Amino acid sequence: MNAKTGLRIFLIFATGYFLSYIYRGLNIGFAPFLTAELGLSAGDLGLLTSVYFASFALAQLPAGLALDTYGARKTEACLLLVAALGTVIYGMSSGMMGLIVGRFLIGIGVAVCLGAAFMALAKSFPVSRLPMLNGMMVALGGMGGVVVGTPLASLLQLYSWQTISIGMAGCTVLVVALIWFGVIEPKAQQASPKMSFSKQLEGTKRILSHRVFWQLVSLPSVCGGAFYAAQSLWVRPYMIQAQGMLPEQADRLVSLLGISLVAGTLVSGLLARKLERLGLNVFRFAGLGLLTFLFIQLGIIMQWPIPHALLWSAYGISASCNILAYSVMLEVFPQQVMGRVTTAFNMVYFVCIFAMQMGIGYILDVWPQQDGVYPAQAHITAWGIMLGLQLLAALWYFWPSALKVEAAEFA
Repeated sequence: MNAKTGLRIFLIFATGYFLSYIYRGLNIGFAPFLTAELGLSAGDLGLLTSVYFASFALAQLPAGLALDTYGARKTEACLLLVAALGTVIYGMSSGMMGLIVGRFLIGIGVAVCLGAAFMALAKSFPVSRLPMLNGMMVALGGMGGVVVGTPLASLLQLYSWQTISIGMAGCTVLVVALIWFGVIEPKAQQASPKMSFSKQLEGTKRILSHRVFWQLVSLPSVCGGAFYAAQSLWVRPYMIQAQGMLPEQADRLVSLLGISLVAGTLVSGLLARKLERLGLNVFRFAGLGLLTFLFIQLGIIMQWPIPHALLWSAYGISASCNILAYSVMLEVFPQQVMGRVTTAFNMVYFVCIFAMQMGIGYILDVWPQQDGVYPAQAHITAWGIMLGLQLLAALWYFWPSALKVEAAEFA
């Protein structure tokens, strides 16, 4: 594959992931309007926002089969049309049920944006370049996390959340056209039709019952669950209600958090292979980065006397190390189950986000609101519980055992 074709594939799939990232975090800007107009509680907001992650997780196993059967281009383009329908329903709804249905369809529609991108890259570039390319993919897509900060807040001063939702549908259809007409898959990237559906399903079951799979996904999934549960909804309320920031300052830090995540994915991807040549493999490097993420969360909870910009930047940079889990699994598992391994990981990952995002909302509701604000102790308790779960996952991740899966297991 020539460089021009490879760059086009990279940029088109990065655009799709960027779009999915905006969908993920839209409710962080919409939340005050949804609360004011529809009277939603913290538990309602947590449920509504996390429905995206629940449907995303439910779609992963069939999406993995689709990726390995039909390829990245066809699977992602078709599913994004479901997302476009979902955001139209969301923007036209005036009640909780319509919002949930719309959010559910959006989650299904963007379910393969990252998995399809990783699959396209893995079949278009050498394995040695994947940590860097995967990091760059997530970095460009992660700019969506910047958009849902100050840029979204500015848009909401000009347009209603309903109008912005409908506008997202138009953007989604444009991305579908880009993927369908702009990506021409080489033979090496097209899925093989030789394996029966039942055989592929059997391989998926074997992945989900494999000890190595669960050990590899433990820490990245729980840390990613904690980070994205916060970034896509609860981080702004935490900054304002637990740390006493003004809304404008919180909006700037939400955007900074998105930028720091982008920077972290770029740096971690570039460093991973360099450090591997020095004796530190990607598995260990990712684990140490996530342990740093746990340490930073402790600093946030305990309100260490560190400038907010520095502390929250470190939070985003260290969280980016969970993306290296994809590269680790591509090395450990055989290539013929690559799509299913990626989507199985996504399923576990997004179940964690769903559970933590909804759980935070219900924990906050234990405390009575004061003038529409939850006490700082409510937020701190929720974040403390998340940190405890991540510590348990770290023990499992670093438990000494063999981490290798033979291709014969999926023959």
